[in-house]
Amino acid sequence: MKKLSSIPAAPQALPLVGHLLPLLRNPTAFLDSLPAYGDMVKIRVGPFSMVVLCDPGLTHQVLLDDRTFDKGGPIYDRAREVSGNGIGTSHHDEHRRLRRLVQPSFHPSRLPGYAETMTACIDETASSWRSGQVLDVPAEMMAITSKIAIATLFSGALSQGELDKLLDASMTLLAGFYRRMFLVPPLDRLPLPSNRAYTRARNHLHEVCGQIIAQRRVDGTDHEDLVSALLAAHDVETDGRGMTDAEIIDTIVAILLAGIENTASALAWSLDFLAQHPQVERQLHAEVDTVLNGAAATYADLHHLEFTNRVITETLRLRPPAWFFTRTVTADTHLGGHFLPAGTNVAYSPYLIHHRHDLHNAPEDFDPDRWDPQRPQPHRHAMIPFASGARKCPGDTFAMAEATLALASITARWQLEHAPGIERRPALSLTLKHRALPMRTRPRTVVR
Repeated sequence: MKKLSSIPAAPQALPLVGHLLPLLRNPTAFLDSLPAYGDMVKIRVGPFSMVVLCDPGLTHQVLLDDRTFDKGGPIYDRAREVSGNGIGTSHHDEHRRLRRLVQPSFHPSRLPGYAETMTACIDETASSWRSGQVLDVPAEMMAITSKIAIATLFSGALSQGELDKLLDASMTLLAGFYRRMFLVPPLDRLPLPSNRAYTRARNHLHEVCGQIIAQRRVDGTDHEDLVSALLAAHDVETDGRGMTDAEIIDTIVAILLAGIENTASALAWSLDFLAQHPQVERQLHAEVDTVLNGAAATYADLHHLEFTNRVITETLRLRPPAWFFTRTVTADTHLGGHFLPAGTNVAYSPYLIHHRHDLHNAPEDFDPDRWDPQRPQPHRHAMIPFASGARKCPGDTFAMAEATLALASITARWQLEHAPGIERRPALSLTLKHRALPMRTRPRTVVR
């Protein structure tokens, strides 16, 4: 059995910063380079050393064994500052109970109600655009997804002023999270303006969520939103015990932040890819014109928007919003023929797996038809935008419905064309998002 030291290291690490510079300059190119060195490759990011998995089988093994490969490492250490011990960041010994409690909130029976809210929020934003307007597409998609996240979570519990403050706090946390991942103590506690703004935003978000939960516990009414579902959840395997206020707050914060940025990033990339591929765009227009006839997409349309769904799926393959994750080895173990001592940081990347040439035909091509069920499908472990195993995202169906409804509704009404100033090299952030994506609106008419 080989030792940890026998795992090859990625070249060109610099003193102190390690491989941080190539990650900052071009994170996707750096990830693309790693499989050439082996199925497991050591990298160093600032003070953190980790083993990156480049093989889908090893990645799947880690995702299935979340007891040995528990949520941990620099990403989750920082995430717990914001979402505490919620379902996305909890350790293995707490996760199963939280999963059982959270899953009913995303039960298919609730999706029609959520979709009604989604349609209204999407239509509100898309209706506000004007012909010839140059949109900041990532910002517009964030406007849509933030409205949806807050409306499906809180269902009218906040005034417009309170909503604006909550959104500002969410944006501050999303902007600062990745930067803080590389701040070692005591730098993360210095009274710098960025650190103080981050702390204020986190405290405000938790305070607002706590107030809403307290009101709902007194109210006792099912508002048919996610907060009501979380309050009503009881775990039959633990004597019917529900979630504590702290657990609900942590879960709300995780759902809110992930729901805003991940789906917004996927939508922005979808619109960018469509503008680059006119034939695919024409196929999409043909579908939305037939299914929607110029109207906004609703829950009843989802099963008919097959090609739209494929466009979203292909976008998630090429640009998975959640692109890099870390785990911590909790007990001495073996993986891929190597001994990994407890405490080893292990990382996996959906982006890296999605771009392997031996797993996907022409992986750099934008080809939604690769997901046509009549065509041979990729390796079953080769597509992991929502992870897999017990820690798979519980809101994957919610997210796919939201993205499909949004893309169909937007493209039924508007054709978005590229404007000068695009920067497609992804920004180094918690998600793979555009640095800049200006696009000009052109009204569409239904084509029969």
